[in-house]
Amino acid sequence: MTQTLQTSSSAPATPSLTCGELLVQWLESYGVETVFGIPGVHTVELYRGLPNTNIRHVTPRHEQGAGFMADGYYRASGKVGVCFIITGPGMTNIMTAMAQALADSIPMLVISSVNKVADTGSGEGHLHELHDQQGMVSKVALMSKTIWQPESLPKVIAEAFALFNGARPGPVHIQLPIDVITADASHVAKPSDYLNNFAKKSTDAHGLTLPQVMRPLPNPAQLDLIVESLNAAKNPVILYGGGCVDVDHDAQTLAELIDAPTFLTINAKGLLPPSHPLSLGSNQSLEAGRAVIAEADWVLAIGTELGETDYDVFFNGEFKINGMLIRIDCDAQQLQRPFRADIAVLSDAQMAVSGLCSRLENHALNHQAAVRVNEAKQLLIEDMTPDFAGQNALLQLIRDEVKDVIFVGDSTQPVYSGNLGFEALATRRWFNSSTGFGTLGYGLPAAIGAMIGSNSPVVSLIGDGGIQFTIAELICAAELELPLIVLLWNNQGYGEIRRYMEEGGLPLIGVNIKTPNFEPLAAGFGAGYRRITAKQQLLDALKEDIKGKQPIIYEVDEADEFLIEMGKTFTCFS
Repeated sequence: MTQTLQTSSSAPATPSLTCGELLVQWLESYGVETVFGIPGVHTVELYRGLPNTNIRHVTPRHEQGAGFMADGYYRASGKVGVCFIITGPGMTNIMTAMAQALADSIPMLVISSVNKVADTGSGEGHLHELHDQQGMVSKVALMSKTIWQPESLPKVIAEAFALFNGARPGPVHIQLPIDVITADASHVAKPSDYLNNFAKKSTDAHGLTLPQVMRPLPNPAQLDLIVESLNAAKNPVILYGGGCVDVDHDAQTLAELIDAPTFLTINAKGLLPPSHPLSLGSNQSLEAGRAVIAEADWVLAIGTELGETDYDVFFNGEFKINGMLIRIDCDAQQLQRPFRADIAVLSDAQMAVSGLCSRLENHALNHQAAVRVNEAKQLLIEDMTPDFAGQNALLQLIRDEVKDVIFVGDSTQPVYSGNLGFEALATRRWFNSSTGFGTLGYGLPAAIGAMIGSNSPVVSLIGDGGIQFTIAELICAAELELPLIVLLWNNQGYGEIRRYMEEGGLPLIGVNIKTPNFEPLAAGFGAGYRRITAKQQLLDALKEDIKGKQPIIYEVDEADEFLIEMGKTFTCFS
């Protein structure tokens, strides 16, 4: 009896606040609204504090799906997506999604467990053990850090959000040993301590959030230098990239003040209205578009890495910048790659654009840009193929029928065509995985994330091959009762790779894969199904399904005649 009492009295006290519980408090204080994760034995203690916050938890069916959901969530909403991921296989599973986010500058916070402090890196065969999890993940992240003791939690979380808000964003990984997650953190600084202190110093204590690090302001002397260089230009061009996605109406104003042909990268679609007289859309990889850039004597590139998936999508190496290059970017290294800038400005895009507008507002320039734009547009229209027109007509029809629709794409033919010819009505309404890392399987889970983040109607564009990578996430959409439209482009296998093989005279090995029967498959996942074969059928279906409570697959065969008929009435730049 005495021994029992001694054992009981020596048992460790239950912490009043664990490190895992404090973690979710800090996440909420930074404005986190949604966490994507699959609970595991090494992460369950991260969930203990969630009911005490307003953070929503979404359960994907694979960790790669969690990462893609967080990616789409941010691109549609501008809010950082967070993932809770288990040690070992969970982290190896999500790394593809992190690599896509890194390539496209998408902020994503991946919080994982790791083995106990004493066991980490031991090589003793513990559950989920990796030789060096942090070292592995650091290759696809801006930062990977381990919280070895609860006291480090607030400053590591602050560092992550400083990267998201104050630099070129990307994924960040934070891992906690499983015995640190459960450690006592009652003595560690809490968000309420900071907010209360901030409130005492603030004249307006309403709607307080933690103060955020901001991207650098432009050097005024450099903006003056840009304007001075512009005075000598006769043939300027503007290239807007994904870093301008949140730039306001000043982006259009600047193009008009300079009077320059303007191009938008895939992630900048919608920055200018479709029919704007200075916009050449996203056609900088086509011969007529790149000729305009090559002939320019002054090129202003803002928030774009000038990468091949935006400027050389046919990989022929013929994209050239021959004039003076002015670059504005929040990443100092990116300012000098892959093209060296003559004037390089490290700055937030919005502030730089606003600063240039204020300097030019009283002396707008006249470069006869509309003439060059119209000539290039005519050449682009003349080179348009029936397949290209049909696919873009399909996208345009959906855009005009479904108000505020967001298109989330995989690597599939309508996406490739739309990347060139589709015109978005606003930013954050067209994005896909064909840029940067170029992964397959992105389109479905990213569309789910976009729908959760935006509360807008969403159409996922994905092929019959690509959807097989992540089709399990369809049941997640059904579970959430999301009326997600999955426009499934069926070309009986890996159609784009098959074309590459055919053109190269290669044997068609591995591309003519068996395609599932998607109707019963959709039913098994709790989703609807329609085989779309006519324009009016599509219009009628959209009116009904976009208001429903289940995801639905619209299967379209790439060879259907109705697409060619629709293409005959397609109008570019509208």
